[in-house]
Amino acid sequence: MAAKDDKILDLIQKDRSERKHRHFEGTFLEYLALVKKKPDNTQLAHQRIYALITNPGVAAVKTEENPRLRRIHGNQVLKKYHFFENDFYGIDQTIMKIARYFHAAAMHGEESRQVLYLVGPVGAGKSSLMEHLKRALEGAPPIYIIKGCPMREEPLHLIPKHLRREFSELLNVHIEGDLCPICRYRLKTEFNGEYENMPVETVEFSIRSRKGIGVVAPVDPNNQDTSVLIGSVDISKMDLYPEDDPRVLSLNGAFNVGNRGMVEFIEVFKNEIEYLHTMITATQEKSIPSPGKGAMIYFDGVILAHSNEAEWNKFKSDHTNEAILDRIVKIEVPYCLELNEEIKIYQKLLRQNNFDAHIAPHTVELASMFAILTRLMSSAKVDPLTKLKIYNGEEIMEKGGSMKVDITEIREEATNREGMSGISTRFIMKALDIALSESESNCINPLSVLETLIKSVKELSIGEEERKRYLGFLQDVLRKEYHKILELEITKAFIHGYREQAQDLFNNYLDHAEAFANRTKFKDRNTGEELEPDEKFLQSIEEQIGITGTAAKGFRQDVTAYMFYVLRNGGKLDYNCYEPLKAAIEKKLTASVRELSRVITQAKVRDKDQSEKYNTMVTEMKNNGYCDHCCNVILKYAANNLWKD
Repeated sequence: MAAKDDKILDLIQKDRSERKHRHFEGTFLEYLALVKKKPDNTQLAHQRIYALITNPGVAAVKTEENPRLRRIHGNQVLKKYHFFENDFYGIDQTIMKIARYFHAAAMHGEESRQVLYLVGPVGAGKSSLMEHLKRALEGAPPIYIIKGCPMREEPLHLIPKHLRREFSELLNVHIEGDLCPICRYRLKTEFNGEYENMPVETVEFSIRSRKGIGVVAPVDPNNQDTSVLIGSVDISKMDLYPEDDPRVLSLNGAFNVGNRGMVEFIEVFKNEIEYLHTMITATQEKSIPSPGKGAMIYFDGVILAHSNEAEWNKFKSDHTNEAILDRIVKIEVPYCLELNEEIKIYQKLLRQNNFDAHIAPHTVELASMFAILTRLMSSAKVDPLTKLKIYNGEEIMEKGGSMKVDITEIREEATNREGMSGISTRFIMKALDIALSESESNCINPLSVLETLIKSVKELSIGEEERKRYLGFLQDVLRKEYHKILELEITKAFIHGYREQAQDLFNNYLDHAEAFANRTKFKDRNTGEELEPDEKFLQSIEEQIGITGTAAKGFRQDVTAYMFYVLRNGGKLDYNCYEPLKAAIEKKLTASVRELSRVITQAKVRDKDQSEKYNTMVTEMKNNGYCDHCCNVILKYAANNLWKD
């Protein structure tokens, strides 16, 4: 116990020492010496946040080197910002736009005088993105301010205008902004204009203490008061000082506390337009009104806003709002449409809760598929499930080979509306929570979650047509898809060393296909003898995906060409690397054990040999993530629903 107490004390003392080391307190002249050594101390708000976004690292992903990403994004270069990577999934394009905004603003572009506005459906991640930026600012290095300034302003504002060019050259910094009324008054009365002696200190950012981070929640239109934004006149001091004396000012509004940092407007357009006029001067002129009759006050901060799309559409439809619309950089935050990324969202959220239950394989996958299906617009080119797989970067198989699909055309067909409606992440998480809470066996599986989702959709406040569509996904589309997944799962469990057998089939096919395409013999891997290509063997694989007759010759040439392409680029030949052949091999293996699977799984009484095969299969399924309970449930379901004649 004493050792633990010592560790706690060491932790406290170390933290206190580090904070003390980071704290600075001195004169303006001493501050100038620090600036000369490190000009970054004078960063403006947008520069500071852009540095927070980029300092953890940015990875440029070349999609042409990744077949899956190339199918999703084409040949563009994706930027992955490590700042966002462990918290946000499936919104890479949105994150790139946000980073682009801060980059342009940090370079003093027009964006530095614009509001960053996020719009999207409920639960898409707008608020989470804002919180992520605010938390990052809280962890940012301290900033230097004029001690006692309610605006926490940059000390360089003390430099007189006529000397700023010379100071800028000496210090190699950009100087902009003016003293607030209170600091101007103090400089004149307390320091006799000797700005070099004004005290400077470091302070940190804090959401709770309203230091550098201001938050504006929607206000009742009948009680709107701009003091929430710009502070007010302290009536208790009116008897002590003249009306225009800076000492009567109480600069504690959101723009005051958010100076040097950020101001967030929650559900921004729920406020009356007159209430938002302060935003116009804060963005375009970088100044805010002073309470009472004082002069305008310089403001350096990032203004963030967000709302749902309905409020945005209502706001922009009123032409009288053009002044604010012209000062907004609008970025859409849609729902995730990429299955692999949607799964990661729920896995992250499930790790954060306290449920101690087993989750069977494919449970979260099925729930994620349902969420994405509801978010997709109908297409004349493909069915919803195929569209989901295309958006996930999967190579789609059809009779005769890969489906030739232009993902750009499918996206254009949806008129950029996809992901802006449908089932939210919160809805899926609530369904998973209900399934976990109601589970008597401390285990949930795809079947129980599908039933929970069906009940939840029936209780959902939506139109009957939409409800019917959602139930169709759950009761028909996803159930059929799960049957395919489950049959392959059981096949893999039945075939001992499934991967090895699949790889052997793949290698044999390549040998025979290459020899056939080149009209040569091939050397047997085991005996070393030269053999003619076995066309019957090739056909037994190809017919699994509907390739017959003259189409087989072209397919074999395609496989051979792809094999050499992979080898030339330093890749590894694996049965997963060419989707059409992978699909054929999996169907071949599934067909080889389908009858055995059906007989042994459905049999109520098994002989010794059947029992051994069944037990081996159960053991393999447990190795693949099933527990005793869900394995039993899933196999009983398979016996009653798969392999029907």
